[in-house]
Amino acid sequence: MKKIIVPVDFSLHSENALRTAASFAKQFKSEIVAVHMLELSNALISVSSSYINEQAVFQIKLARQKFDEFLDKPYLSDITVSTLIQPYKDFSSFHDLKGQEDADLIIMSSQGATGFKEMFLGSNSEVVVRNSTIPVLVIKGLPITEPFKKVVFACDFSNDFVEPYKQAKEILSVFKCEIELVHVNTPGAKFKTTKEKKERIDSFLYNVGESFENKPKIVEVSDYKIEDGILEYAQTNQSDLIIMPTHGKHGIEHFLDGSIAEDIVNHAALPVLTIKI
Repeated sequence: MKKIIVPVDFSLHSENALRTAASFAKQFKSEIVAVHMLELSNALISVSSSYINEQAVFQIKLARQKFDEFLDKPYLSDITVSTLIQPYKDFSSFHDLKGQEDADLIIMSSQGATGFKEMFLGSNSEVVVRNSTIPVLVIKGLPITEPFKKVVFACDFSNDFVEPYKQAKEILSVFKCEIELVHVNTPGAKFKTTKEKKERIDSFLYNVGESFENKPKIVEVSDYKIEDGILEYAQTNQSDLIIMPTHGKHGIEHFLDGSIAEDIVNHAALPVLTIKI
């Protein structure tokens, strides 16, 4: 892992994400790129271009001053940190950041969103999860400074989950944690015999390179919704992290079907790592 991106708004929440990134960077000897998304308001957009440029220059200078203070932290002393200030009209443009294709991980903090706001606006973390082509670690509350010990990987054991699992193993390689493969059986799920399930699991383990002698713990839970099953299992088993592969749905498909990964990011009290399928 060479580069970690951290969205920064100079709040305590983004500092928690930065401190988490510092912990990862020390483990992997990574560079951190702190990104401040500079919002252009509708009022500013409606005036002349010369005024927009003048205001944008002022806001960029102000953000640079804030960065100087924000990044003056002892835990960053031995880490290479660069900064990027990106003007935007819509936070979904975050995934167009120059250099994101060279990054290995995005770490950000989220307070979640509920009710009307969740349905029609969502949170910035949801937008990033939906659009990002690289893994996104969303933390809740305090920074992560201790190694993960018990991790839940949501899995249906199809071929779609092979590469996300391999990426998850690589990201977590330095933590030497226990990864539990959790499958949620829902009322609408297609019925499979015990033999079919075993063959599917055996094929998955073979494709990801796990030996049958030292295979990870495999758990099947039953619930009405996949996200409820994952959240309930992770909470009752005192897990440290939930890993969610995601297709990153867009447009009307996203509105009608939603995204299980985004729902879990929004409602989990635990950190959530999303990996694009």
